[in-house]
Amino acid sequence: MEVEQAQPTELLTVPSDLLSIILSQLETLDLACFAATCRSLWCDGSIPLPQTALPFRLVEAELRRRAEARGLHIDSCLPEGALSWVPYLLRRDLNDAQRREAPLAVGSVGHSLFVDRKGRLHLGCRRQDIVMGKVGELLVEHNWDSDAGACVSVPPTLVPSLQDKRIVSVATGTNHCLALSAEGEVYSWGDATGGVLGHADRSAMAGPRKVEALAHVELISSALTTSAAVDHRGRLFTWGSTHRIGDNPAFGLGYELDPERTMQLTPKRVDALSENRVVGVALSFGYLLVVTDAGVVFSCGHSTLGHGLLESEMLPRRIKALAKTGLRFVAVAAGFNHALALTDMGLIYGWGVGYANGTGQDQSTPQRLAALDGQRVKLVYAQGSSSCAVTENGELYTWGCGSFCLGHGDASTQRTPTWVEALRGVKVAAVAISHSHTLVAGENGVVWGFGERAALGFGNADTLPGDSEDEDSEDEGIVVQPTPIPTLRVRNRP
Repeated sequence: MEVEQAQPTELLTVPSDLLSIILSQLETLDLACFAATCRSLWCDGSIPLPQTALPFRLVEAELRRRAEARGLHIDSCLPEGALSWVPYLLRRDLNDAQRREAPLAVGSVGHSLFVDRKGRLHLGCRRQDIVMGKVGELLVEHNWDSDAGACVSVPPTLVPSLQDKRIVSVATGTNHCLALSAEGEVYSWGDATGGVLGHADRSAMAGPRKVEALAHVELISSALTTSAAVDHRGRLFTWGSTHRIGDNPAFGLGYELDPERTMQLTPKRVDALSENRVVGVALSFGYLLVVTDAGVVFSCGHSTLGHGLLESEMLPRRIKALAKTGLRFVAVAAGFNHALALTDMGLIYGWGVGYANGTGQDQSTPQRLAALDGQRVKLVYAQGSSSCAVTENGELYTWGCGSFCLGHGDASTQRTPTWVEALRGVKVAAVAISHSHTLVAGENGVVWGFGERAALGFGNADTLPGDSEDEDSEDEGIVVQPTPIPTLRVRNRP
């Protein structure tokens, strides 16, 4: 005999406007749990309920409000495969927040950034000591300890000067770092070459300093000598310097510099995109990728543009090959000479050099990654000649140039996406990848690292699985298999 489930009458007696305020304060997963307590809270009209069963559609209304605030476009009809609005919007809200908030970042010369569960910033690097309160330029360079005869590995160490700020995202280039606070403030430090820090005085910063020209920022990105930020209105700002071709101005900033200038010292809005609301950005050496709330991808720079042309593009231009697919794109990733774009249905398109774009062949225009057919991807990352993707099930696939940063136990090149079997059972929530080392965060906040040991945050005293006792081993200093970094848990949900 089927028994009708009773509604929680105490909840239904709470005024709708008060419930709306409560829902607006919940994080995505808490919102989903709260909605599950009462059918009338999440009902989207597909399930008939009497009009007296109020409040009605409150969760759907809250999720639509969040999407609108982030500049996300919501179609009038449910996409194919979605059964009702609330589960679809919950998944989209969670995935969008994961793409925007980055608790991990890795630099190409041997440093790593971590945001712990309390929003505190930590840095691990190859350096013998850390001057408390002044982590920066000296800590993100190659450092060789002549006495020890090897690079000294510093485990994740708290950045004291930002203890009072709740950090939600980090980004890094070769010799500089960016951090984004929950209040929308951007902090930068490290080497100021090329104006990459965003401070007009061009001074190197040993510790974090607020970028005064920015406010209400929701997204940050960084590359070799270029940085970018997107504010709450979807406006894109870039600064720094990129590759010059002959006497032409620098490419990849999204605008043309004055002939007598070689860099943009402070953040400047990309006016060519003023009619668009930016929701994703990726930078690399000399080019820029952008995705808008309408699901359109733009590119500019001097290489890897996806237009099928060798000519450079000073201003962002829509990638027609992606537009012709009729699909909506939600994220982009940029490697040194390859790029990726992700659709809202979990499909990846890649272009650029064949050993890194995931298709297995050189592509001047975007092509779908057939190797991931049947997998719904929610996150993509790229840096250098390495790439990776995270599926909705939390499985990690990596590919690119041969090195131990791919997590397959050797240095062989993977021309197409390959599952990292060593992380079986780990539900991946965030990744940071470079040509030298990779960090992976599970949904429980545990961080796994593989690749160059000194850059991962393992202390020199840590004995890791698979460590060789042979000092002459060619794998000395390499973490071959994904290995948990002790005493650290990172922010694992938005």
